[in-house]
Amino acid sequence: MRTISALLLSTMLTTAVSAQTGYWPEARAKEILAKTETIRLAPDLSRLSAEERSAVNDLLAVGQIFQRIYEQSRHHQAVEAHRKLQALKRPDLLDLYRLNQGPIATTLDNKREPFLPVDPQVPARNVYPIDATKAEIEAFLAANPNLRDEILGERTIVRRATKANVDRDLAVLAKYPVLDTLHPTLAARLRSAKGFYAVPYPVAYADDLMEAYGLLRRAADKLAPSDEEFARFLRNRARDLLSNDYESGDASWVTGRFKNLNAELGSYETYDDALFGVKAFHAVSLLLADEKETAALRQRLGGLQAIEDALPYTAHKRIREDIPVGVYDVIADFGQARGTNTATILPNDALFSRRYGRTILLRRNIMTNPQIFAASERIWRAATVEAHHADVASVGDFQRTLWHEIGHYLGVDRDKQGRTLDVALEDYADAVEEMKADLVSLFALHRMQVDPATLRAVQSSGIRRTLQNVQPRRDQPYQTMQLVQFNWFLDKGLIAADPATGRLSIRYERYPETVHSLLQEVLKLQHEGDKAATAAFFDKWTTWRPELHDKLAARIREAQGARFRIVRYAALGE
Repeated sequence: MRTISALLLSTMLTTAVSAQTGYWPEARAKEILAKTETIRLAPDLSRLSAEERSAVNDLLAVGQIFQRIYEQSRHHQAVEAHRKLQALKRPDLLDLYRLNQGPIATTLDNKREPFLPVDPQVPARNVYPIDATKAEIEAFLAANPNLRDEILGERTIVRRATKANVDRDLAVLAKYPVLDTLHPTLAARLRSAKGFYAVPYPVAYADDLMEAYGLLRRAADKLAPSDEEFARFLRNRARDLLSNDYESGDASWVTGRFKNLNAELGSYETYDDALFGVKAFHAVSLLLADEKETAALRQRLGGLQAIEDALPYTAHKRIREDIPVGVYDVIADFGQARGTNTATILPNDALFSRRYGRTILLRRNIMTNPQIFAASERIWRAATVEAHHADVASVGDFQRTLWHEIGHYLGVDRDKQGRTLDVALEDYADAVEEMKADLVSLFALHRMQVDPATLRAVQSSGIRRTLQNVQPRRDQPYQTMQLVQFNWFLDKGLIAADPATGRLSIRYERYPETVHSLLQEVLKLQHEGDKAATAAFFDKWTTWRPELHDKLAARIREAQGARFRIVRYAALGE
């Protein structure tokens, strides 16, 4: 009995110490991990040549660097906390770190809490001073309007102008003369900085991006004999990482015709910036092409200008109709790209898009993953009345996702003052843009010659996308815009909820009119560029009613099984 008591006491003390020092106890971690499933991606790389496989290893190493930058940019203590966690040997907390890409967990009630001994997450993340508020920076910009573009630049880190910060950044320029050459006015601006200043990513992450530069150049040399265009893109992107100007890489990426491999490399998406919504975060997505499916898909696309001209707004634009689109299997994703993202359209820059177009990357082994579709089907059946249970099909998700990405290319890309949308709408820009893409997708597919079964699958997919298992936070642009759509669909009578069960019935005949009306409103918000009006719109349409939304969310949570997913990659030995 004494031995057992001592063992119990030791366990209790260990748990208490862990809790006191900021590490979640095992029971707390298991609450989330019990609702987490693992997706493993293992595409067949056997058709790659020895040189291509060697280049893949270099690109995977770049991905690991970008993963570290991503974690660091989201939380100032992430990298050190992860190092200590590895020494602690807590597999449960290591899984939580992998799931959340950092030391802040999303809880079952959609809160963000540290599970390691680190500071709470702040809206500034680690791309602005962690103690800075939006009001403080806005006041600084009001007094120094000439610094707005620098401070709110998408690939800059904002710092307080302390002597320690300035000296550190000047030391980086001295260590790497190439950076001083590529950014010739930076040293002088640093020496005269007061209040706040910004440094480009290659200075903020100099050691990491210099290493990535070398790896990309080495991969390009290996690929040049077999795929010269992809090699040229990698060389351009390597230079981009040091110059902080992505035009050469984006131009060669979008217009290139690659063979077996493709890759998203850089910092593009701004979803993680919870302060101003303008800072882009690092990502790598290494992809294996399916040339046959890509060729077949490209043959089916066309007539994009006619869809653009039919959209319910007046400031129409001329577009490039030959959007490069490809079907790929994910080899590995890193940073902002990691997860179960089904597709991407890049670049986001309106000028580059007009000059060179955009490229669409469809991730087939995510889009067709049976675990993911099974969960989607369970949610649909739990949320709708029995008459609609057979409406869903994977083809609906595929078509809706494809046209969602095309939807980013269509419609408003600047407001009536000529400002880009991230400048005009700031932290609302991502939510509005994603909603526009959703609605353009549904609008376009209703106008096309789609067979009735496919159209019904697309329609059900569009409604399924709006279903929430928990009330969204305002710093979640995807979930927020989905809630807006759900509430709009309710208001216009496309969907109706049974008061007793919360299950939804659908009046499909109201679909075109409902989508048209919301798309018209969203395009107007983008064109006007009025942030206050956009805020009022979201305030109105993000209502969450316990008797309706909570009831439906509870039904979804009960049916869906896993709520979170950890993606692991065979190429990384996982």
